[in-house]
Amino acid sequence: MLTENVKSVLAEVALPNVSEKLIQEAQSAAALQTAPYGPGEQAELVNQIKSLLRKEDAVLVAHYYTAPELQQLAEETGGYVADSLEMARFGNEHPATTLVVAGVCFMGETAKILNPEKRVLMPDKNATCSLDLECPVETFSKFCDAHPDHTVVVYANTSAAVKARADWVVTSGIALPIVEHLAEQNEKILWAPDKHLGSYVQKKTGVQMLIWPGSCVVHEKFKADGIKLLKTKHPEALVLVHPESPAEVIEMADVVGSTTALIKASSTSHEKKFIVATEPGIFYKMKQASPDKIFLEAPTGGLSATCESCMRCPWMAMNGLRNLKQVLETGTNEIEVEEHIRSRALVPLQRMMDFAKERAISMKEKGNA
Repeated sequence: MLTENVKSVLAEVALPNVSEKLIQEAQSAAALQTAPYGPGEQAELVNQIKSLLRKEDAVLVAHYYTAPELQQLAEETGGYVADSLEMARFGNEHPATTLVVAGVCFMGETAKILNPEKRVLMPDKNATCSLDLECPVETFSKFCDAHPDHTVVVYANTSAAVKARADWVVTSGIALPIVEHLAEQNEKILWAPDKHLGSYVQKKTGVQMLIWPGSCVVHEKFKADGIKLLKTKHPEALVLVHPESPAEVIEMADVVGSTTALIKASSTSHEKKFIVATEPGIFYKMKQASPDKIFLEAPTGGLSATCESCMRCPWMAMNGLRNLKQVLETGTNEIEVEEHIRSRALVPLQRMMDFAKERAISMKEKGNA
C-alpha cells in the first residue's frame, strides 16, 4: 500500500519505465558472463586475471551481490567484498592506482567520487540499477526545486549527478540515525529514490518524509505469501529481509537490515536456518561465515510458489570473469565523473561518512562509560 506522500509524488512526476525489455537485455548480457565454463576455463581465467591485476597495479573490489567466483577472487588477490560505500572506502585507503569495481555503475561512480586520482574500471559500464534508472537527475532536480524547504536525502543507489543535487547521501545501514538527526534539527526531508526503504525509515523514526516512488526490481518481487508458505515448511528458520523490500515482507522479518547487517545477523544467531529476502549473491559471505548453516532464498511468487531460487539482479550478473579479464587487458570501461559533479557529490557523501565516524566514536565512548 502506498503512503499518501508517495501518492503525492506520483501525481507530480513521471518515472522512466524500467521495462521488461530493458531487463531482458541485461539478462542477455549477463548470460555471456554466466555461461558454463569449459574444461579448465575458470582456473585459467583466474590465473590470467591475477597476473593482470599485478601488472596494472590494480585491486578488485566486489559487491556482495556479484557472482561467488568474483567475490572469492577479490579476497584471494588482496581486494575486498563489501557494500558500495565500503568498496569505495577500501579503494581510497588501498595504494593501488587502479580500482576495478565489480558491481553496478553507481558503485563505480562512488569509487571515482572518493578517489578522483585513481583509474576506476568496471567489467561492464552498462550494468545499472533500477533505482538509479527511476531517478533521472533532470526530473529529480525539478522536483527538488519545487520543494526548496526540504533537505534532500538520497540513497547511495543513485547517479553521481543525483548525489550532487543532494544534501545527504545515506546507505541502508545508516539511514535511520541520519534521518533522526535531521528531524532533531526540525528539517523537512525529501527522500529518494527507494519508496520501500523510505517508508521503512519513516515508520521506524516517526518522521514524515516526502518520498520519491522508485523501487528495486529484485526486492520489489518478494512476496509475503510465498515467504509464509516457505516458513510453514521451515518453521524454525529466521526471516532476514533487506529494507528495500515491500512493507508486507518487512513485517514478516525477524531481522531487517543492510547487506552487512544481514550477514552479521546470520553469523551471530544461534539458529541454523534462514530465509533470506535479498539478492542471493549474499549467500557467498553468509556461507563463508557460517558453513554449517542453511540459507533459503525467499520466493518471489505467491501461495503457489515452489522455487527457492527466484530472483537475481540482472545488472549485477553482468559482471563476470570473462569481461573482467577483458577490461584489464584493454583498459576500457573506465568510469569518469565530471569534476563539477564530482566535487558537489563529494559533499553529501563526506557528510555521511563524517556522521558515521562521529557516531561510532560516540557509541564506543558510551560503551566504555
